Order: sequence, then C-alpha cells, then structure tokens
Amino acid sequence: MPYIGVSLHILVAIFFAVHAIRHGRELYWLMILFAFPLLGSVVYFFAIYLPDSRLQYGARKITTATLKALDPGKELREAQQAFELTPSAQNQMRLAAAYLETGDAQQAAHEYEACLKGPFANEREMLLGAARARLQNGQADAAIELLLKLRQHHADFRLEQVALLLAKAYALAGQHQAAGEEFTKATRDHGSVEAYVEHAVWALAQGDKSTALKQREQIEQMKKHWQSHHFSTHKDLLKRLDAAFAAS
Repeated sequence: MPYIGVSLHILVAIFFAVHAIRHGRELYWLMILFAFPLLGSVVYFFAIYLPDSRLQYGARKITTATLKALDPGKELREAQQAFELTPSAQNQMRLAAAYLETGDAQQAAHEYEACLKGPFANEREMLLGAARARLQNGQADAAIELLLKLRQHHADFRLEQVALLLAKAYALAGQHQAAGEEFTKATRDHGSVEAYVEHAVWALAQGDKSTALKQREQIEQMKKHWQSHHFSTHKDLLKRLDAAFAAS
C-alpha cells in the first residue's frame, strides 16, 4: 500500500511538471516537484495551477455576484477610501476595477489609463480590466491593442475570456472575419454556454442564422445533462439568446 501512495504522488508531480513545461513556467518548478513530490505538488497547485484555472475564475464570479447583490456600492466606497488614503498604483488598480464592476466604464477607463503608465503596466489582471473598460467605453481598437498585448505576454491567462473579449472588440471595430475566428476559437477550445451564446448572438447580428443555429444546438445538447442549478446559473444568457433569435 505505501508504494501505491508514493506512485500516486509521483504521477501528480508529473502532471504538474507537464503543465509547467507546456505553459513556460520557470524550470525550478521541475526541481521542486520531483525533489518533493507531495509538498511540491501542493505548492504548485495553489501557486500556479489554481489561479489560472476556470474553477477559480468561476468561483470568483459567483462570490463577486453575491457580495455585489448584498451591498452594490461597498467595494467602490472602500476602493475610493483606500485610494484617497494611499494613492498607490495598486489602490488605483482596485479603484478602476470597482468602477468597472459598477458599470461606470468611462471612469474605469480613465483610472486604468493611469495604471497603464505605472509600474504594473504589464500586470495581467490590470491589462484585462483595462481592455474590458475600453471595450465597454466603445474604444474597440484600443481594447484590441491591450488584449493582443495580454495574449502575447500571458499566453495561458483566461484563454476563453480573452478570446471572447477580442471577438467582441473586433466586431465593434467592424473586423468581422477576425471576430468570427475568435468566436470559433472560444467555442471550439472551451465550449462553454457563454461562448456558444456570444457566438450565436454575433452570428445573428451578421445575418448568419445557420451558424447561430449550430451554437444553439450545442447548448441544447448540454441542457440534456443539466440539473436545476445549471438552468438558474445560465438563466440570463439563455434569455439573451432567445431574445436574439426572436429579433432576427
């Protein structure tokens, strides 16, 4: 039995080692993983693997939505107070993100522009937030610039979200071929409900009902395996999809 446990630790370490190599992580992670298979795997999981995973992103979205519903203005108030007390780059990034989450894209874009000139100009969360703010503010070309920079410097970060934002930015900029390629990439590589809905809504706006129907069919296949909480989670997306087909 002890040999089974040791073998399992080694297999887990190999899994994380492959992940480290494929995602261009520093080579010292390999030494940590194989010198200390159990401890190294635990550290790698929490330090590297989990922050980039869809699991944590989904959990963060649910937590953020819950807190926002309980007190919509709390984070913005606290971010404003923090920045007034200590006008650091980190606090300005927090303030920009708070403005974005409250729907004030114009003010968020303003704050992010200052962040882009600071010491965290290449920080991945900041680049993503700034791109979202620019896109919501109607600055399609500027959003594309940041998203391409994000993809170049952080190739394994939020792959689906970056692809969908790029697709929307290309669509807003009138680059519909590039938009279609990004939507296809998102649905092909990730296959989430959000990706299928966004692809379908865009296709309907282009008059491409055939492509939209294919995306809806994928969602219908997924729904066969859903439980009640899945329908609740995706309620708004499904309503958006139905509205888009009704208007087409």
